[in-house]
Amino acid sequence: MAIKLVNFVTVFAFIVTLFLHVSDAQLSPKFYSSTCPNLQNIVLNTMKQAVNKEQRMAASILRLHFHDCFVNGCDGSILLDTTTAFMTEKEAFANRNGSARGFEVIDAIKANVEASCKATVSCADILTLAARDGIVLLGGPSWDVPLGRRDSTTASQALANANLPPPISDLSNLQTLFVNNQGLSLQEMTTLSGAHTIGQARCTNFRAHIYNDTNIDPTFAATRRSNCPLPAGNGDNNLAPLDLKTPIKFDNNYYINLVAKRGLLHSDQVLFNGGSQDAQVKSYSNNNAAFFKDFVAAMIKMGNLNPLTGSNGEIRLNCHVAN
Repeated sequence: MAIKLVNFVTVFAFIVTLFLHVSDAQLSPKFYSSTCPNLQNIVLNTMKQAVNKEQRMAASILRLHFHDCFVNGCDGSILLDTTTAFMTEKEAFANRNGSARGFEVIDAIKANVEASCKATVSCADILTLAARDGIVLLGGPSWDVPLGRRDSTTASQALANANLPPPISDLSNLQTLFVNNQGLSLQEMTTLSGAHTIGQARCTNFRAHIYNDTNIDPTFAATRRSNCPLPAGNGDNNLAPLDLKTPIKFDNNYYINLVAKRGLLHSDQVLFNGGSQDAQVKSYSNNNAAFFKDFVAAMIKMGNLNPLTGSNGEIRLNCHVAN
């Protein structure tokens, strides 16, 4: 009886693994090669316009992609507006008050894509490509993006609240959110955190770190305090670059900052604070090429989390609403 049970469990695990690989196999960089051959040029050209207008937009689109993938996979659910059936993820704790931004850029890309290939390309794939292109436009690595995702017809604000990392996260909480909840490794968690080499954060998200934490360079803390006063409520929306050294260049300076105890967010600096990720942070701080290589692999893996493919989901005509 015990042998039969073991065999059943083994077979079941194999079937689950096979199913996941089949889902991933349905994604391909060439998915639209015949149905929308100009897709990648359309996305890149529209992103160029957006980033030329505001360089911060590259980071904003990358953040939208992260926040999409961490809630039921990369299915474009973060783009949906509230309906009578569900509350939008845009008002989740990590996204509200304009923190999640760049929706108008995705709308512009979608409109341009629809003009070329109507009802063919999902909003989820557009967001994934746009995130890659934003990184490239700020000097980061490029890669072939697996495509073929379909769009969800619903969203989950509750799951967004549960799964998106808050800026006060400690290392154990980050491990729960990246490793336990998403199936990423600790190294991939630290690698993907390197996305904070670009972009900005609001004072309300780093005030506690610069005033209360001890694992911070005093000069850096003083610099950040000059634009983030006490008490709470004063200057909450004042912005500071996540990377003090090269805020509009995608590089490994994020890790150099952490080694120097100049991480802007508490959830950044915990990656280099006498814990399990210190060696990885130190390694990336000395090797930009290694960071780029690992970042590409981690982005592809994150982008392949639980995709809707085949007949699942839909191709939205408007990224804000289900068809």
